[in-house]
Amino acid sequence: MKVGGFIKTSKNLYPQVCEFANLVRAWRKARRGKRYLPAVAAFEQNLDVELTTLHAELVNEAWQPGGYRSFTVHEPKRRKISAAPFRDRVVHHALCNVIVPIYERKFIADSYANRVGKGTHAALDRCTYFMRRFKYVLPCDVQQFFPAIDHQVLKSILARTIACEPTLRLCEKIIDGGAGILDGEYTMRYFPNDDLFAVNRPRGLPIGNLTSQFWANVYLNELDQFVRHTLHGKAYVRYVDDFLLFADDKVTLHQWRREIIRFMQRLRLTLHEQRAQPHPTVQGISFLGFRVFSDHRLLKPSKGLRYRRHLKMLWRHYKTGEISREQGRASVMAWLGHIRHGDTWRLRRKTFKELSAA
Repeated sequence: MKVGGFIKTSKNLYPQVCEFANLVRAWRKARRGKRYLPAVAAFEQNLDVELTTLHAELVNEAWQPGGYRSFTVHEPKRRKISAAPFRDRVVHHALCNVIVPIYERKFIADSYANRVGKGTHAALDRCTYFMRRFKYVLPCDVQQFFPAIDHQVLKSILARTIACEPTLRLCEKIIDGGAGILDGEYTMRYFPNDDLFAVNRPRGLPIGNLTSQFWANVYLNELDQFVRHTLHGKAYVRYVDDFLLFADDKVTLHQWRREIIRFMQRLRLTLHEQRAQPHPTVQGISFLGFRVFSDHRLLKPSKGLRYRRHLKMLWRHYKTGEISREQGRASVMAWLGHIRHGDTWRLRRKTFKELSAA
């Protein structure tokens, strides 16, 4: 059955979500890298009972999301992170195990966030590829993206593809469970035809949920399809809510900018319009922590300074026994693995020279 240009999927997804073997797979994914946490260890200690209970709750549609635990991080910018209870995270993985493959077939190749085989470095490589082939670039990003995601718009987008009512109801429970979490992070904006009650629309996806990361891609897949099939923009890269468009003339990019701003109103989203200005690719572009040029990349100075401070803190914690050698080494290797995608040899030498003198 075709609805809104999309083919609706099987109506029998929910038994796959509830299947006990799927819950076991979901538990294994949810615990990855977190087995030392008390909540994860407690769940595992009573695993059979926990999974059997979750299975029964899901089959009977009796499962309800628990409360979130929120905290604030300040790097790279201030963000409110909200962690769901561990048993809820198992449910999130169980749902995503079933519905992510359906949407993966719909996503464009140049959407790079939170997808297997994609990621930051692939997005940077694609950016470099386009920098070498086009004269101008239009950088765009969405204001307060996760706090601004409108629940009713998201539910409508999901319903265009998922025909299984129990699966949709589970999606809605998870979406509704995040209502209000990010209200304090959102500045109210009115869109065409809004009335005074628009302020009461539920919005916001908790940053930290697996489902939030996935639904962010579902939400902005609407933009991806618009750029590809309406604007016919072939040189386009998106990572979460940061995206770039390339062309050989500014006129085209200015026109695309106007049309994207109008289109985003359908999603109840707004661009940082002052930042969204076409400029020559020879000037370079800031993207995903790097300054990207056609023939090289530089790590943004703020990123290098931030990690040098972090490295010194790790060294202090290692010397006082607060972290193990393996934990410190893993953090350093992860950083080196990231910055090696830029021209950072001098930065690495300076950083470790400072550390050895500490």
